[in-house]
Amino acid sequence: MRHVRFPAQSVAGGAIRGTGLLCRLGDKARWYLPAALVADLVGAGVPVGLVFGAAQQAHPWSCAAGAAVAWLGVQAVRHRYDRRALGESRGVLPVLHDWLILIGVLAVARAATGESTPRLAALGALVPALLVTLAVRKLTYRHLSAARREAQAVSRVLVIGEPGAAEEVIGHLAARTDHPYVVVGVVPVGPGTLDSGVPVAARLDAAGPEVPSGDCAAVLGAVRSHHADLVLVAPGARFAGERLRRVAWALHDAGRELAVFPGLVDVSVKRLETLSAGGLAVLRVAPPVRRGLQPVLKSVLDRTGAAAGIVLLSPLLLGLALTIRLGSRGPAFYRQRRIGRDGQPFVMWKFRTMVVDADRRKAELAGANEHDGLMFKMRRDPRVTRVGRLLRRTSLDELPQLFNVLAGDMSLVGPRPPLPEEVAQYDEVALRRLTVRPGMTGLWQISGRSDLSWDETIQLDLSYVDNWSFTSDVDVVARTFRAVVDGRGAY
Repeated sequence: MRHVRFPAQSVAGGAIRGTGLLCRLGDKARWYLPAALVADLVGAGVPVGLVFGAAQQAHPWSCAAGAAVAWLGVQAVRHRYDRRALGESRGVLPVLHDWLILIGVLAVARAATGESTPRLAALGALVPALLVTLAVRKLTYRHLSAARREAQAVSRVLVIGEPGAAEEVIGHLAARTDHPYVVVGVVPVGPGTLDSGVPVAARLDAAGPEVPSGDCAAVLGAVRSHHADLVLVAPGARFAGERLRRVAWALHDAGRELAVFPGLVDVSVKRLETLSAGGLAVLRVAPPVRRGLQPVLKSVLDRTGAAAGIVLLSPLLLGLALTIRLGSRGPAFYRQRRIGRDGQPFVMWKFRTMVVDADRRKAELAGANEHDGLMFKMRRDPRVTRVGRLLRRTSLDELPQLFNVLAGDMSLVGPRPPLPEEVAQYDEVALRRLTVRPGMTGLWQISGRSDLSWDETIQLDLSYVDNWSFTSDVDVVARTFRAVVDGRGAY
């Protein structure tokens, strides 16, 4: 996703100049909850009633009411209706997980009551519940995302930490809008200047032999004066252990929330586990998935998906090849040397979208590069043919890469396959993106493609490499269809 600033924030680093401009997290649109409840009741109850009635079940609408109540109950137990959760996710997988639980619950109820509707019909009657819930989740997510771009429905955050650590947290939060946090004040620990522009709500003394006695009063005063919903601590040598513990007591006694930033960036919560060792709170970070069942499933999905795609899309592939040949001089396909997993080169196939001498003319256009990193991108590249523009806009030029996936050089989902000259300039951080197979689609493609900066591209690729899972690949594939229709960043 693209990183943009809140309109209410200063360019300097996220300072909220006018605290009255912010609408707090509890001020989410009031229609979220009733919309979710009504949609779930109708989506689960009405189809079950109609299907069971058509199957001449004895009490169709009693079954419909039971299905609707069960669907609401599953989501309530999973905290989907909590104010904090409403509008926060448009993901398919959480809803699918809830739906599978619903099927299990109703299967038990079916066995207990002796209900006799055909299993396939009963299962089909529950599909609308999944689809309707997904539609409402997506609607509320888009509405909430738009509201947050206007600094509404946010959580007001007070940051505490040594100046350097506090500045890092403030800068990271200010650069993105994929979260509800807006920093309204900072409490630096010890001496030091801050350049972010965030108001200094208070300043704590550097810790000496004893815990300073004024910490709690200063922090609580800062929370009240800036109307903070959450205190976010960036712990360090000057603010940890007993000192942090006493401030936590004071905040919790006052009914305020506390969160601690562990110093990790772009690590999926699925890889985190809280442990206790001798009274110490420990955060375990699981290693990235590299072995086991999930990589095997990914490989199976890649090969079977590519083979099925080639067979089903063969008429389209032949038609596009013919159109390209008729549209401009040259072959229909374009082969290019790319770098794959572990730095291994391979030949990538695409439909030709440029004139035949495009590679030779690239050096002439180097000064017109509109990308800030190692990639070469131009919105109005004169080398692109008329047919090529349409193919790029719709991403149809990527379809021949199905043969690369079938051969094992690429995956359906993964980082963008880089050119050798790009890899030659990679630093140690960027080289990590080569630890997995490149993909036909990935986080880069569904997050803006060429509109993203180089740093954003690398960040997305590294996030994929470190946090990959089979279910995340399924989610990326589903979101790719929307990105193709959108066409943003495709040029």
